[in-house]
Amino acid sequence: MDTSRLLRTTGTVIAAAGLLLSGCTSGGSGEPGAAAASLPSAPQSPDAAALRPYYAQKLTWRDCGVPGFQCSTMKAPLDYANPGSGQDVEIAVSRRTATGPGKRLGSLVVNPGGPGGSGIGYLQAYAGIGYPAAVRAQYDMVSFDPRGVERSSPVECLNGPAMDKYTQVDQTPDDAAERAELVAAFKEFAQACEAKSGRVLPHVSTVDAARDMDLLRGVLGDQKLHYVGASYGTLLGATYADLFPDRVGRLVLDGAMDPTRPALELNRDQTEGFETAFTSFAKDCAKQPDCPMGKGGPDAVAARLKEFFRKLDAQPVATGDPDRPLGEALATTGVIAALYDESAWPQLREALNSAMNGDGSGLLSLADSYYEREADGKYANLMFANAAVNCLDQPAAFTGPEAVDTALPSFEKASPVFGAGLAWAALNCTYWPVKATGKARELTAKGAAPIVVVGTTRDPATPYKWAQALAGQLESGTLLTYDGDGHTAYGRGSECIDAAINRYLLEGKAPQGGKKC
Repeated sequence: MDTSRLLRTTGTVIAAAGLLLSGCTSGGSGEPGAAAASLPSAPQSPDAAALRPYYAQKLTWRDCGVPGFQCSTMKAPLDYANPGSGQDVEIAVSRRTATGPGKRLGSLVVNPGGPGGSGIGYLQAYAGIGYPAAVRAQYDMVSFDPRGVERSSPVECLNGPAMDKYTQVDQTPDDAAERAELVAAFKEFAQACEAKSGRVLPHVSTVDAARDMDLLRGVLGDQKLHYVGASYGTLLGATYADLFPDRVGRLVLDGAMDPTRPALELNRDQTEGFETAFTSFAKDCAKQPDCPMGKGGPDAVAARLKEFFRKLDAQPVATGDPDRPLGEALATTGVIAALYDESAWPQLREALNSAMNGDGSGLLSLADSYYEREADGKYANLMFANAAVNCLDQPAAFTGPEAVDTALPSFEKASPVFGAGLAWAALNCTYWPVKATGKARELTAKGAAPIVVVGTTRDPATPYKWAQALAGQLESGTLLTYDGDGHTAYGRGSECIDAAINRYLLEGKAPQGGKKC
């Protein structure tokens, strides 16, 4: 498997808040770029007049160097509370026009999650060419990099060498010195983000991105928003629906998040999710002749992996890069990366085998795919945007290291293997330079057209109970269940799931609530 695409082709990016690892009618109303003056604007408010010019702008499409795709740039107000200030952010947009035949249904906006995942990268590498042909025939496939992400006024923080050091910091501190080192790393990260991106940091929340998405709907010429969001993209979609219920077209929220869960609970729930996924991997591994952790039940396999992590904590192994040996932090990230998709399990077994025999390059490669680190040492801004959005959306999970100490037993109960590391990772927002503007709350989208919420029973990053919760909160939510492994369900091999979602997108017929595949 191409590890560089491991997390980019299935919408599998970070979902929960603050991890160091860091997730109906057709409504078509004309061709993209049609004048939007008669379309619904932003919510009626004293600022509505100031927003009208943004909704009236016309996108100028250009070739963007990827065959079949066009790109453009949309302006949005930096601060929606003061849209007349004259300060803007640029939102990068890409599309692939409907291939036909058949009636054009409008635009289908897709988002891969994160927060921090590039929608444009996802569209051009996967959704715009890999979504079912019937869907691509009738929809213009569209995405955008949300504000703060990659091409859209990106949040910048650490340079490559500094980021290399940051990813190697011990996430399971054993003494006061290691605790101080971890706290210092979080502070350095936050201070670098403020120094390089202070202008945009207060304005990259999920609510801001949802308002940008309505602006995009308007300038595309669509009366309703049709949307498929994966992982964190479900929170973005649900937030949109709650803000603009009358503009909801066909919304698919795949690998759903629960907006009522505060940051601490989100992180602990996700820890449970990774334990569930690891248990599935362990059961499968024990059946394989190349299982690096031998035979026995999941508990025995987990114990051996935990012992291996302990050894790496004391003595990292070589990777071929003398500046980046495989220690516990990078090894844990590499394992977690592979748990997102069960098709990566053979690669994980091979990487673990190699690492246990002194070659950590395989696990390092998996970790690099997770962090979106390129071979030249440059990082995409995924981790920077991820922290910026998460730390703005909710108050920090912890007030300081002592609060982590208190929570550690519950995290370690949730996952004996990953619990401690994920608990300490959730400390990052504690030192964020911008105060959170959002909080955990119920999203109901009262009056919206039917919304399909998809949950996978053994999803590592967005536990199934989150999908159940979101479907229950949304007034028009209907739950579609995939009994399987891996993160998200659409386009991952289940004909039953794909058929149900395709019918909804193409015909507007939502699956019956409670349908299971």
